[in-house]
Parts: sequence; structure tokens; C-alpha cells
Amino acid sequence: MSIFQRFFGSSNDRKVKSMSARVAKINALEPQIQALSDEQLKAKTQEFKDRLAQGATLDQILEEAFAVVREAARRVLGQRHYDVQLVGGMVLHQGGIAEMRTGEGKTLVATAPTYLNALAGKGVHVITVNDYLAQRDGDWMGQVYQFLGLTTGTIVHGLSQGQRKAAYQADITYGTNNEFGFDYLRDNLVYDPEEMVQRGHNFVIVDEVDSILIDEARTPLIISGPTEDRSEFYKTIDLLVKEMIKDPATFDHDEKQRQVILTEEGSERIEEILAEAGHLAEDTTGLYDAANVSVVHHVNQALRANVLYTRDKDYIVRAGEVVLIDEFTGRMMQGRRLSEGLHQAIEAKEGTHIQPENQTLASVTIQNYFRLYQKLSGMTGTAATEAQEFADIYKMEVVEIPTNRPVARIDDDDEVYRTEREKNEAILKQIEDCYVRGQPVLVGTVSIEKSEVLSTLLDKHKYELDGKTKTGIPHNVLNARYHEQEALIVADAGVPGAVTIATNMAGRGTDIQLGGNIDMKLAKWRDEQRGLGLEATPEQAAAQRQLIEAEIKDLKEKALAAGGLYVLGTERHESRRIDNQLRGRTGRQGDPGRSKFFLSCEDDLLRIFAGDRLDSIMRTFGVQEGEAITHKWLNNAIATAQKRVEQRNYEIRKNLLKYDDVVNDQRKAVFEQRAEFMNAADLSDVINEMRQDTVEDLVTRHLPPKAYAEQWDVEGLDLHVQSMLGLQLPIAEWAAEEGIANEEIQERIQKAADARAAEREQVVSPDQMRSVEKNFLLQMIDMQWREHLMHLDHLRNVIGLRGYGQRDPLNEYKTEAFSLFEKLLVDLRQNVTRWLMTVEFTFAEPEPQRGAFTEVHMDPLSGENAAQMGALPEGLSPEQRQALPISALPQGWEDTGRNAACPCGSGKKFKHCHGALV
Repeated sequence: MSIFQRFFGSSNDRKVKSMSARVAKINALEPQIQALSDEQLKAKTQEFKDRLAQGATLDQILEEAFAVVREAARRVLGQRHYDVQLVGGMVLHQGGIAEMRTGEGKTLVATAPTYLNALAGKGVHVITVNDYLAQRDGDWMGQVYQFLGLTTGTIVHGLSQGQRKAAYQADITYGTNNEFGFDYLRDNLVYDPEEMVQRGHNFVIVDEVDSILIDEARTPLIISGPTEDRSEFYKTIDLLVKEMIKDPATFDHDEKQRQVILTEEGSERIEEILAEAGHLAEDTTGLYDAANVSVVHHVNQALRANVLYTRDKDYIVRAGEVVLIDEFTGRMMQGRRLSEGLHQAIEAKEGTHIQPENQTLASVTIQNYFRLYQKLSGMTGTAATEAQEFADIYKMEVVEIPTNRPVARIDDDDEVYRTEREKNEAILKQIEDCYVRGQPVLVGTVSIEKSEVLSTLLDKHKYELDGKTKTGIPHNVLNARYHEQEALIVADAGVPGAVTIATNMAGRGTDIQLGGNIDMKLAKWRDEQRGLGLEATPEQAAAQRQLIEAEIKDLKEKALAAGGLYVLGTERHESRRIDNQLRGRTGRQGDPGRSKFFLSCEDDLLRIFAGDRLDSIMRTFGVQEGEAITHKWLNNAIATAQKRVEQRNYEIRKNLLKYDDVVNDQRKAVFEQRAEFMNAADLSDVINEMRQDTVEDLVTRHLPPKAYAEQWDVEGLDLHVQSMLGLQLPIAEWAAEEGIANEEIQERIQKAADARAAEREQVVSPDQMRSVEKNFLLQMIDMQWREHLMHLDHLRNVIGLRGYGQRDPLNEYKTEAFSLFEKLLVDLRQNVTRWLMTVEFTFAEPEPQRGAFTEVHMDPLSGENAAQMGALPEGLSPEQRQALPISALPQGWEDTGRNAACPCGSGKKFKHCHGALV
């Protein structure tokens, strides 16, 4: 294979080579495109749209479109796409993943395929990992699209419904995966097509695709509503479990599988404690009696919270709130909560306010949301290690794009020490060496706790500088606690002698440039000027920029002379991808750089997978205090351990997806049917069909087709006809008629039901009846789907036990889920029929309702819900508020359209809320 590759290249090389031929054609067009005026260049957009309308394909206009975008970016941003960036753009256009190293300009790469696909007029979505990057990229690259006559929108948290809809109507929309996913779910909970904001799923480019489609794929997006408050019970159980786990014999902790279970002794101990405290149901045989299922669940969650979840590693407590930390990026996940009461158990453990549990109203996994798109593509610096998963789950091929300049980074072998103390001493010596020589150093840690331990050690460290003994090496700490200063800290990490400690570096979005970042320093200077009450003129800004450029040029030369950025890893992560992301921060655009990982036998990865064996080997070979072992074989052994963990995690995700695919098929069917009903003007045919099916079900159940008349359940049929159809019929007399068949009885009941439905329609107008039918049907779909999700959750929790009976849990889940879905359809028909046939109608103006359902997602900066648009007078009842004249409403509300959403946030149209005519 190596000989074959030497002559013909790898499959990746051949792909890149074929695309390079198209790059040559784009370059040949450059003189012709450069000769165009700004207006002529902009007119190319309409020309391309016309050609597409006449039957041309996107592939046929690719070279010209890419050449136009490159010229527009050169004129507007002063940046010209490199050839390799155009190759990356072609990979994205084809629905693949472009793996490009850090500093290769992925943000600019996306402009070419985004522009090309936006010409089709179906909308293009660009997904980033946080609101800051979505806003930055949308404003920055939006200049190019605007220059070429296309519109851009940005979806960030806190936008009104109208603003969201306008952003989705734009040719190109930037935003985060959470916002897009929640908008999809909300669109399937509205009752009016006008309230939907998204307009389909055409083409999407996902930045940091590995972070979003793999790391984020484990947790679904959920819209939920509150349930009963059980906060006191959580506190009680937490105290009991804390007391019990003081004895390690009461539980088994499996670190590899990240599981904890009660031992037999533990079960007996907690059962005694709960019985004495009176928390077990009366007349039960023990803790595991069916009546105590809820108590067992709370005990298990409290056990997991106290044993598996560690403060400052898995979560932090900020402003009295438990905030989860993303293990891959080190960022706080504001608004993200663990399900099934586990988050409440952690809140009880930490003594913070316990928020009530939520009931799922709608949910979707990241995997299944992005598989809605007709064409899915992505870019990242590290995807090759997960290429198999991308191919299996998303049908996306990973293409490694060559760097614009050769990589000059040196990757040293790992150094392995016996103890963490020895490792930390070696790390401090290396940081001291870099700091004294003026070499910038980036230190990567795996948790907040370890970053703060290292920060403390640096503060106390003594070293020699200019012949003097000093204490404390100046440094910056970048983790979830200092999230707000992230961009500024990263921007200064390339200054000579800078020491930056970072908790993971995935998707930071800001390059570490040697000498510093010009734009960030200029923005900081502008902020300082504003702080003094001054607003810089364009001339002053230009002059300051020249000063900053000169300063950075001088600092960059010093950093280069010292060897470029030194990346120091303090521990290996479970995923090689995360290590590669850290390593990739140095050696940007051909700059020199160096990277090395310092490990110890006490690190989690080595301790769990090879700690004892490695420690005994080091003792056997007589490794002295402070000495490390370094060898390529050791690197390979560690990489093999990481591969095993990655494979296990992939199998877990793959298995979870198989189960979610069952739900996803049902979700798509329900959501599509719901949308069809919502868009229909007249649902009377659907309602009539449901009524006929209900009558047929009732008769078939009580008067089976092949049964004798003596076996008929006439009384049961009579009761159900009364309760479900509101009809008093002589069914017993009909059944007593000689020779009568069940089909004839069904026909008579059907005729009576149709007549009653017609009478009820006469009571109200046909238009009102159509509106009632639609509202009832949509509300019942939502209610039944909610219950169905709850049943599926319960089923998913216990279906694994079928494996003990030698049956495949997945097949069992599919069978049971299908049965539940069939039951949902039957219940839907019967409940809609019962409502429409028995409920008495009274019509009144609706009152504004707030908080019908909530999205578990909050402002990432403040941690609070977005402020409302205005304030109404205080001390008014809901009726008085709604009856206020337009002139009394807050300023700006009087301009709200009659069919637009009411600014009060009720979710209703303005004309049905505060704009109601009185």
C-alpha cells in the first residue's frame, strides 16, 4: 500500500488534486473578474440567479462564483482566498468535511460555498459554537455578501419572534446549533403558520463540526414545562446518601464506565434509614417494592450526584446556580440541565436553590436535527480521528486540506513521571524556561480544578531572572470562571513571555497570533477611549492601528526568535481530537512552534487503563525521583488506550442513535401531519373520518364481527356511545331485533353521530366550527405526543432488562414503540371525537397567557432571561391590561401589525392580545 501511495498518492491526495484542477480555472478567471467595477461585480449575482433559473446547476457556475467571492473579499475585507481555501470551499459545497489546521482561515473558507448555495434562494445556514462567534462571523463575512447583493441574518439568544423570522428569511443565516434546534422544536408547537420562523433545511455549514456533531450529540435539545416541586425530598435523600457513602463498602464505583451502584450492604443500609424516617410506602415488602420506585430513583440520582459529579470539574456553582461545564471546550453551558432529576440532586448536594423538574414537551437530538438538511457539511481542525463516525452516521467524507505553508511545528514525545507532584515540578521548570527566554507558552489542562492548582503553583514558584530571585510567574487563566475575557486572553497568548493556562481549546474562535492580535488590541483601545468619554475619529483609529501594527511586528520577531508558541499539555484527554486541537494552536501559517505533553501514572487516563502496570515497570527499571521515561512506543501505547476509549464512546453514541431513530421516525410523521393540519383551512373531512373510525372501533370492540349476538357487549357499547359521542340511542332494542348484523348497528350509530355533528355546527357558524376543529386537533396532538414521549422515556429505561431473556433490547424497543404509536393514533381519534361531540362551546376573547412552555436556555452572558420589550402600567388585572387603549400601551407598541406577535411575549397575535378592539 505504501508503494502504491508513493506513486499514485492516497485517496485524500487524489481528491485534493482533482479539486486543484478547478482552482486553476478559478485563477485563470481572476484578471477578468478584477477588471470589473464594483457595480459589475455585484451584477454577477443576478446573472448567476438567472442562469440557475434557466436550468444551470450550481456545479456549472462554481468556478465563476468562487472567483467573484474571492475578488469581493479582497475588495471588502482586504483578504484574498488562498488556493487551499478554495479547495476547502469545494469540499463544503459537496457536502463533506474540510479538515483544516488552526490559523488556515476557516471563517473565510465558508464564504465561497455559502455564496454559491445562497444563489438558489432556499437559504443557507452557518452554524458556530457560541453566540459571540455567530455575531462576529455574521457581521464580518456579512460585508462580503452585502457587497454582492445578498442578505444575512444572525440568530442569537434574546431575539423576538419577528426578528428570528426576518433572520431566517435572509439568504444566509448565522447562529448556534442550540438556537436552530430550539427554533425547529418551537415551530412544531405553534398553532398558526405565520408564527413559524424557519423556512426549511436546505444547506448548512457547521463550524467546529466535530464539537457539534459528535461531542454535543449525546445530549438532546429539550423544550419542557414544569412539574410538581419536590425540592424538600431531594434535600432529605441527599443528606441520607451523604451519611451512607462515608462507608465505601456501601457502593461500587466503576470509573471506566462512569457508573456507581449500591452494594447489597448499601441497599440494606439505605432501606433501614428510609424505613426509620418513614419515606417508604406503607404495606410494602421493602425498598424495591413497586410502590417505592420513585424513592429508589431519587436514591440512585443522589448517589450519582455525590460520587460521579465533581465540583469545578463537571460543574461550577455561580451566583447560587449549578452550571454544567462542557468537558470538551471547558465552557459553561448556561441553561443546560441534566435530566431525570440528576440536576436537582446536584443542587441538593451543593445546597443551592432546587429548581423543579420539567416534563418534556418536545425534544430532538443534534444528530437527527442536522440530518434534516438536504446537504450537510462542516469544517474543523480535527476530524480525521472520527472519520468513521462521520461516514456512518452523517454520510459525510473527511478531506484533509493541505496547509497554505509547510508546518514547522516540532511535536516532542510525551514525558511520563511516576507521580503528579514530579510532573508538576517538571511543568513549572518548563514554563520558567519559556518565560525567562521570552517564549509564549500555552498550558492545556483538562479541568478547572487542575488549572487553578497549576495557577497557584505558578504564583508561589521561585525563579531567577536578570540575576534576581523572583516569586510568581505572571499568567492568565482561561476556563469557565473567566469565560467573559476569553477572546482578550486568547488574543494576547502569543505575546513574548505570555503564559496562558487554558481548560481545553476546542472552538475558541480566536487565533493565537505571535506578537498579538491587531483587531483585538484596536478594539480594546476603542473601549478605553469610550471609558474616558471619547469617541475616536477614523483618522485617530487609523493612526492608532499603525502604532499597534509596528508594536506587534516587533513583538512577533521576538516571539519567533524565542521559538514561537510552546504548547504544553498537562494531561492526555480521553479523545485524541482534543489533544490535537491543543497542539494545533502552535505552528500557525508556517510559524515555528513546539508541543509536548507531560503525564504521570496518577493521571486519570493512565491510572484507569495502565497505571499499575506502568508504575511497576518504572520501579523495575529504577526510574529515580524526578526522572521521566520518554519513548515512541510509549506514545503509541497511550494512543492505543485513547483509541479504545474513543471506540467505546462511539459505540455508545451509535447505540443511543439507534434508539432515537425509532422516536425520530415517529417525530417526523407527527410533525409533518401536524404542519399539514395547521396549514389546512378546512379539516372537516379529517374530523369526519376520525368520527367514522371511532364508531367502527367501538362497534368492533363490543360487537366482534364473528361473535354470536348473545356474546355482544351491548351495555358496554351503549355506555361508550353516550360518553364518547354524547348520544342516547336505543342500542339494546336494535341488538334485540332478529337477524340484525353488527354492520347495520354501526351504520345507525354513524348516521346519528353525523346528524349530531351537523346540529352542533348549526349552533355556531361554519367558520367558527372550522377554527374550533383545528384548535382541538392541534391541542390534542400536542397532548398525546407529550404523553407518548413520557411513555417512551420509561420504556427506554427498562427495555435493557429484556436482554436477560435472550431478546434483543433494540428490536423489543422498536416493537413496543410501534405499539405505543398505534395506541397514540387510536387515542387521538377518540379524544378529538369526544371533545367535539360532547364539549359545550362558549366563545370569548382570549386572555394573554404567559409561560405556556419554556425553552431551557438562558442568556450566556448574564444567565438571565432576555428583558421584555416594554413595561405596562402596574397594578392592573389581566382584563384591565388587555382592555387598555392603544395610546396607553408602551411606546412603540402602537406600530405593531395586527397579525404580528404581541410585544408582551404572550405568543399570541397582537390583535388577539393587547391590540384587541374594545
